[in-house]
Amino acid sequence: MRADELPSKEEIEMHKDSCKYFSNDTEEEETEDEEENGEVAHAKAVAEEFGKSSKSKNVSSSMELDDEVAEGLKELDMDNYDEEDDGIEIFSSGRGDLYYKSNEMDPYLKRNDDHDDDSDDDPPILPTDLVIVCAMTDDKEANRLDVYVSEDTSHGSPNMYNHHYRIIPAIPLCTAWLDCPLKGGERGNFLAVGSDGTPTIEIWDLDAWFDMLPCVQLGGQNKEGNYKQGSHTRSVLGLAWNKEFRNILASASADKKVKVWDVATGTCKITMEHHTKEVQAVAWNHYAPEVLLSGSFDQTVVLKDGRQPSHSGFKWSVMSDVESLAWDPHSEHSFVVSLEDGTVKGFDVRQASISASESNPSFTINGHDEAATSVSYNISAPNLLATGSKDRTVKLWDLSNNEPSCIATHNPNAGGLFFIAFSPDNPFLLAMGGVMGELKLWDTLSDTNVSSRYGSREVRP
Repeated sequence: MRADELPSKEEIEMHKDSCKYFSNDTEEEETEDEEENGEVAHAKAVAEEFGKSSKSKNVSSSMELDDEVAEGLKELDMDNYDEEDDGIEIFSSGRGDLYYKSNEMDPYLKRNDDHDDDSDDDPPILPTDLVIVCAMTDDKEANRLDVYVSEDTSHGSPNMYNHHYRIIPAIPLCTAWLDCPLKGGERGNFLAVGSDGTPTIEIWDLDAWFDMLPCVQLGGQNKEGNYKQGSHTRSVLGLAWNKEFRNILASASADKKVKVWDVATGTCKITMEHHTKEVQAVAWNHYAPEVLLSGSFDQTVVLKDGRQPSHSGFKWSVMSDVESLAWDPHSEHSFVVSLEDGTVKGFDVRQASISASESNPSFTINGHDEAATSVSYNISAPNLLATGSKDRTVKLWDLSNNEPSCIATHNPNAGGLFFIAFSPDNPFLLAMGGVMGELKLWDTLSDTNVSSRYGSREVRP
């Protein structure tokens, strides 16, 4: 800088002020930097101390963890993982695959009492209730057993409702109730079922509402497809329980055979082959429980004594396919047979002959336009017989003096009828089932002609 370019006095003063201002800003920034550096140093010191402490603790916990892992690995024996050990079962508790006789004994199926149970919503079946089981197939091809309850009918019409049902595997063709104590106790509540397309007779426990399988199976085929010893080989068409020998069940089959089973052991005791076509019905005598009737599509009815199954027995020719049979509960010598031609014939065994051509009925009822599918005697009123038919009608007959007279006709709106039965507990209550798949009840004393002959109670509406 040249001398003539020296700053003036004013410029020098201004320059001093500027330097002073800059110096103050620098000092403030240095102070802030020092404060910040001090905070950072403090934080680092704290972190370092904390790290020393944590490291000490981590070392301790790490040693403990390593000990636990080592113990676990030692227990798993991972070095020998690929080696099989027959003493250890996958998905096993170590107790092995145990079999328990009942769900109550299985420790893995303990019931949680706190869990809501839908079955608690079902009304209980009372000792005074009348239970009716209806075997059916609906439009959706569901085969099932419907359990109905009819409450006390001493006043007014029966109050009936469906209590529960059970799905069964095949179309039911015949049933028989039995009380043989298959599960212990004095009495049971079981239903034997014969079904279409299977030779197996299934026995279901009606008190075990949620059982998915029958408690007993008579006959059938094994896993290889071979028939079990004593089994039928075609569908079972008729069943009859022996009320005197409570473990005995008779069956009739499309294989032309009649069999006698011991349901307690699940074995066939007697096989009889005295028919030449399908056997449709069987019935035990009420007074001589060893005596068995069977009816067939060969248009004969045969009486056999179970104590002498090899004996040819006695035979009646009926001139039409047999639909059903029933012994008279008030006479040990009499029975009726209903036929495909719509007639019902009565016979007296005292007039039986070994030759079927010589047998004559005590009476013949020509009461239906189509097959007479079912008959039922009233256990309370002698000579009172109900007949049901595919013509959709039920008729009541007075059989006094072997001269049948129709005293009542009823159309239950059930379609062509398959089965009818008087109740043993409420003798004038008749249950009916037909093509429409609905259970119907008829209080026969509601008919004035019936009540005037047999009724001592008030006529119900």
